Amino acid sequence: MTFEKKAAQCAEYIKKHTSILVVSHIDADGLTSAAIMGKALERKGIEYNTSFVKQLDIQTLNGIADQNPELVIFTDLGSGMLDAISALKLNAVIMDHHQPHGIYEHHLNPHLFGINGSTELSGSGVTFFLASALGDNGDLADLAIVGAVGDLQHAKHGQLMGMNRQILEAGVKNGVLRYEKDLLLFGKQTRPIFKLLQYSTDPYLPGITGSEDASIEFLKKIGIRQHGEKWRRWIDLEAKEKQQIVSAIMQYCLSSGLQACNAQRLIGEVYTLLREREGTDVRDASEFSTLLNATARYDHADIGLAVCMGDRGAKFDEASTLLNEHRKNLVEGLNLVKEQGMTRMENLQYFDAGNKIRETIVGIVAGMSSSFINNRSLPIIAFADSNGGVKVSSRGNHELIRKGLNLGEAISEAAKIVGGTGGGHDIAAGAFIPGESKNEFLRILDKKIGSQIS
Repeated sequence: MTFEKKAAQCAEYIKKHTSILVVSHIDADGLTSAAIMGKALERKGIEYNTSFVKQLDIQTLNGIADQNPELVIFTDLGSGMLDAISALKLNAVIMDHHQPHGIYEHHLNPHLFGINGSTELSGSGVTFFLASALGDNGDLADLAIVGAVGDLQHAKHGQLMGMNRQILEAGVKNGVLRYEKDLLLFGKQTRPIFKLLQYSTDPYLPGITGSEDASIEFLKKIGIRQHGEKWRRWIDLEAKEKQQIVSAIMQYCLSSGLQACNAQRLIGEVYTLLREREGTDVRDASEFSTLLNATARYDHADIGLAVCMGDRGAKFDEASTLLNEHRKNLVEGLNLVKEQGMTRMENLQYFDAGNKIRETIVGIVAGMSSSFINNRSLPIIAFADSNGGVKVSSRGNHELIRKGLNLGEAISEAAKIVGGTGGGHDIAAGAFIPGESKNEFLRILDKKIGSQIS
C-alpha cells in the first residue's frame, strides 16, 4: 500500500464518525496540524474539539480515555505510544512523522513507507495529505509549509525536499504560496534591519546578537543607514544593499571563528504566504512558525490555533506580544549557554539550564547553540526543570546522522530504563525523566550514542 492509499483509507474511516477529539503537539508543526485537521473537518460538517499536550504519556492517554471520545485524531504525535493506545482500546487515527514504536491499524506515518519524517514530511504535511483525501483542501498547503518550516525540515538542504515539495507545489497551484532564494534571518517582513542582527540566534553573532547599539554600528560601518528617522525593513532594501549585508555578515562570522556560519546558513529558500498582508508576522513561513511557537510553548496554544484558523484581530495581537517575549527569552537562553558552556562526555555534550530556561524552549536553544559551539562532532543534550522531573532535549547534525546517530532511538531507550518516556527523530529528540535519574540517564545515553556512531 502507498502512503496516499493509506491516507485515503484513514480519511474514509474518519468520515464514519460524527464527533471527534483532535489531540496535537504544542509547537508550530502541531498547531498547524490541528488547524488543517480542524478546517478539513469543518468543511465536512463533522463536529470536533481540539486539545494540546506537551508530551503523550500514559497519564495523558488515560485522561483522554476518561473522556470516552467517539474518535481521537492524534496529529504530530502518537507514533511513540501505539501499544499504549491499543491497550487502552482508544478508537483513534494517528497522523505523525516521528519514529514509530508498535503497530496500529489507522496509523499514517511517512517512516512506514520509507519516507524520512525529519526532512521529507512533517506532522502538518501528513495531516495535509489526509485532509486532501477528505476533500478539496489544497488551499491548506500554506499552513502545512509553515509547520514544515517550524520543524526545520528545510534546514539540511536549504530548501524543502521530498513530499514537502509536493505540498509546496500544491500551494503554488492554489495561489497561496510563493518560494524564492533570500536571507534566512528572522524578521524580514516586519522588523527594521538592525533588529534582524540584534535578534539573530541562528547564527549567533557574538558581540552583535542581543545588542541594539552593536547591530546599528555594524550596519553603519558598511554604509547602510536609516532613511530619515526610520530604519527600513529587509523587504524595503534594494538587491545591492541586501548583498552588501550578507557579505558583511559572512566576513564577520569568519573573523569571529564561526565555522557553522556559511552561505547555506544565511541564504536559502523562503516561503511567502500570498493570502497574508505584506509586512506582517504571518506573511513569511519562518516568521509565522516562530509566532506559533511563541504561543503554544508559553501555555497559549489556543491563541496560536486561532491565528492558524484565520483570526487577525485580538488573538493575533496577543500572539504578537508573546512573540516579543519569546525572542527575548531565546537570546537570554543562548547567552546563558555561551556563559556556562557545555560539559563534555565521551560521545555527547550537554548543558543543564535548571529553571533558567523554560522547558518548552530549551530544545530550540539547544539547536541554536550549535551556531557557536566549537565541537560539532558530538550531539547536544539539554536539560531543564519540569513539573515532577526534568525535560531532556537533544540535537544532532547531518554529519552525525551519516555516522549512524539516531537520537530518537537512543533517547527513547535511555529514558525508558530510568523510568521516563521519550522519542523523536534521528536528528532531534526529547524526553521527560525523573529528576534524580539525570546522571544515570547521561551515562546510559552516552553509551548508546557511542554504540551507534562507532
